[in-house]
Amino acid sequence: MPHTIAVAGKGGVGKTTTCGMMIDYLCKTGKGPLLVVDADANSNLNEVLGVEVETSIGAIREEMAQAELKGSVPAGMTKADYAEFKFNSALVEEDDYDMLVMGRTQGKGCYCYVNGVLKTQIDKYAKNYKHIVIDNEAGLEHVARGTLPKVDTMLLISDCSRRGIQAVARLAEMVEELDLKPGKMGLIVNRAPGGVLNDGVREEIEKHGLTLFGVLPQDEEIYRCDCEGEPSAKLPESNPVKTALRGILQNIGL
Repeated sequence: MPHTIAVAGKGGVGKTTTCGMMIDYLCKTGKGPLLVVDADANSNLNEVLGVEVETSIGAIREEMAQAELKGSVPAGMTKADYAEFKFNSALVEEDDYDMLVMGRTQGKGCYCYVNGVLKTQIDKYAKNYKHIVIDNEAGLEHVARGTLPKVDTMLLISDCSRRGIQAVARLAEMVEELDLKPGKMGLIVNRAPGGVLNDGVREEIEKHGLTLFGVLPQDEEIYRCDCEGEPSAKLPESNPVKTALRGILQNIGL
């Protein structure tokens, strides 16, 4: 079975940028093929990676639910066949990884059948990959619901503020409450000036008993990519954030 890596953190801390750079690292170090799942409702991992996405699982799930409700599944197809056809169309194929965008959460009505089919499809896909990388929203909805695979490595991403650490600590509590039991879980602090943590932030990390995997420096090139709509995952390997992240991932065995 593949090794599943989940990345989580509140909005605006650089979680998706970090996730994109990790995907780039895994591909370049021969850890592919990867299944990349953008499970954040505010989906933009494809922009960090420089990938075009035409549809999302959320949009297909809504279409399927309505088709089941109205009895408009195409003639000659079972519901299962129709589901497989539609979900296959959502898989974006790149050289070293394939990508699924979960998209928005479901609307009104019963989605039990559709969610069950989605889980079956993802389980089927998973067998073809060495790693699965999941960019989660803060609520860990899809992991908690069991739609996505069990997590082996949980990476919690925070900015270098005390409030950011407090938010990540609440995420760590959620992981425990949901009984997710990842093989390993730790914190990566992002956007630290000069790559150095303030003593107050270190105290906050220790106070909450978080395992610190490493620190990423603040970087103007990433800011420029965000402003100009360029894929930050494709920055040169000499970029200081890429260099620091590479060391962190190697240290934790990825």
